[in-house]
Amino acid sequence: MRARIVTVAVWMLVSLHAPGAWAQAPAGQSSAPSSSTAATPPPAARDQSPVAVPEPSEKAMARYRSGNVLWVADTVWGFVLPALILFTGVSARMRDWAVRIGRKRFFVIAIYFAIFSAITYVIDLPRAYYEEFVREHAYGLSNQTFTKWMSDSVTALAVSIVIGALFLWVPYLLLRKSPRRWWLYTSLLAVPFLMLIIVVTPIFIEPLFNTFGPMKNKTLEQHILQLAHRAGIEGGRVYEVDKSTDTKALNAYVTGLGATKRIVLWDTTIARLDEPELLFVMGHEMGHYVLGHIWKFVSLFSCLILVTLYGIHRTAGWLIARYQSRLRFTELADVASLPLLLLLVGLGFFVASPLALAYGRHAEHEADRFGLEITRDNHSAALAFVKLQQDNLANPRPHWLLKLLRADHPPLGERIDFCNSYRPWEHGQPLAYEHLFK
Repeated sequence: MRARIVTVAVWMLVSLHAPGAWAQAPAGQSSAPSSSTAATPPPAARDQSPVAVPEPSEKAMARYRSGNVLWVADTVWGFVLPALILFTGVSARMRDWAVRIGRKRFFVIAIYFAIFSAITYVIDLPRAYYEEFVREHAYGLSNQTFTKWMSDSVTALAVSIVIGALFLWVPYLLLRKSPRRWWLYTSLLAVPFLMLIIVVTPIFIEPLFNTFGPMKNKTLEQHILQLAHRAGIEGGRVYEVDKSTDTKALNAYVTGLGATKRIVLWDTTIARLDEPELLFVMGHEMGHYVLGHIWKFVSLFSCLILVTLYGIHRTAGWLIARYQSRLRFTELADVASLPLLLLLVGLGFFVASPLALAYGRHAEHEADRFGLEITRDNHSAALAFVKLQQDNLANPRPHWLLKLLRADHPPLGERIDFCNSYRPWEHGQPLAYEHLFK
């Protein structure tokens, strides 16, 4: 996970991938490829026996415990770093540099943000290097070379700077032009911005980090498209992404809107799961699309932005007046206030995160239900989650408090239990989403 002090725009971008991700946690060790080219047997011929939830390995539990410690440290660091830049007057000095270089307001904001991003990137680099590279290799979860990691890291920084330069001037313009209503107008403009990010990400941003192409297994691709037709999805495309150069992760997700909508499968997932398991994963992803989860997440996130910005509007003036001598600016419309904005936005998101995460878990649960109903292959679905747990070194039953504060997906133990128990078609009971199937 990148540093928490990057732009709000990139934070939005990362957050919006969560609803479409079958598995968001980092990866684990993969095994030899399964026979995903084999023909899928009819549901009646498949093994439908319950699947036990495996006990996590010692290695998985060590990763779980250390990960919780790092999460706390990262959360604190995400507030400490911008606070240091703000209250030491460094932010004001960066503004002065930007004014001398840029002169015009748009360029001042863009230059300030580039300086701010570069400085925070360098300061945060040791933490990122340990967590994203050293630790992942120590647990045997990464294939990434240092050169590839560094290249991706610098590319992400460049993307962040470009997005910030293009869009950050809008809230600062509104702060100056409409100091009483800037929070409302900014929140309203955030909606089309979020939609734009969702549309352009699959085309312009994701290919910067990995190679996307058509599926190599055409038989599997045809079966996925047939499943998509049953789910009422027409015109969708399935992409295979070369993630094995980076990780041993298992993952798949839906992304984009309109002409850019697509289903993405990591090549590691194709290698690890057999065809019935992959079809359940695809059914899960199609559920996100058919059930409109991305629109619901945009609506939820837009409301969160509105409430957070209003809270900033009500409190920032008092903070600036109280600490003016340290901050060296007198109004929120000054670009030197960016660390203050990031602090307050981060606090608002942190307070609201249990609600947002709870909705994320609900959406993932309903996508699991959709996947089970459209495939009716409980055994394969449960096996897919077992492989995910084992390969990703996951704890299937984390502490309830950590689930509340950290988990945007249901714990894998709960998902396997649900796969074992949810069989309404065997008892003549109505299905929740059968009316959506063709």
